[in-house]
Amino acid sequence: MRELTLHLLDIAANSVSALSQNIHIEVVEDTINDRLFMSVKDDGKGMDVEMVKKVIDPFVTSRTTRKVGLGIPLLKAAAESCNGWFKIESEPGKGTLVEVEFQRSHIDRMPLGDLPSTILTMIIGTPEVHWTFRYRVNQEEFFFDDEPIKQELEGVPLSDPMVISFLRDYITEGIQSIQPPE
Repeated sequence: MRELTLHLLDIAANSVSALSQNIHIEVVEDTINDRLFMSVKDDGKGMDVEMVKKVIDPFVTSRTTRKVGLGIPLLKAAAESCNGWFKIESEPGKGTLVEVEFQRSHIDRMPLGDLPSTILTMIIGTPEVHWTFRYRVNQEEFFFDDEPIKQELEGVPLSDPMVISFLRDYITEGIQSIQPPE
């Protein structure tokens, strides 16, 4: 994967497959300490200790459509090669937490990618899931919760073109309002 947002999308897809009802995504850019942190937390099926140990192996996957699962192992390797770390915690019936951190300025760190489009894709693609998203740069923060919007829409689908346009603008403006200069 060429962008970190694709890793977020992959992990979120795993969360959806694990029957999560609530998924929280967090991205923190700490320009002062030169760190980039990302996490995905869900309340899905979770994994036992043995599966958690195996999940970093590229030849282990729970998917039936392919025999390898490269997302997590590639993300772990990318973080560790950029003076960072990777952690996964899970418990059956309680959900999973995936956390990763990079040296933000490391020459080999892949770009963050199109964060607004990635978040929008998750929200529109799985409207049955309650999504929250936190983006922080140093002390400034943008927080998005899709539940109040779903309630306000009173049954209008998130896939409605006007809703998509509103969400895209709202998320993009929220992220751009605190994004650090490149």
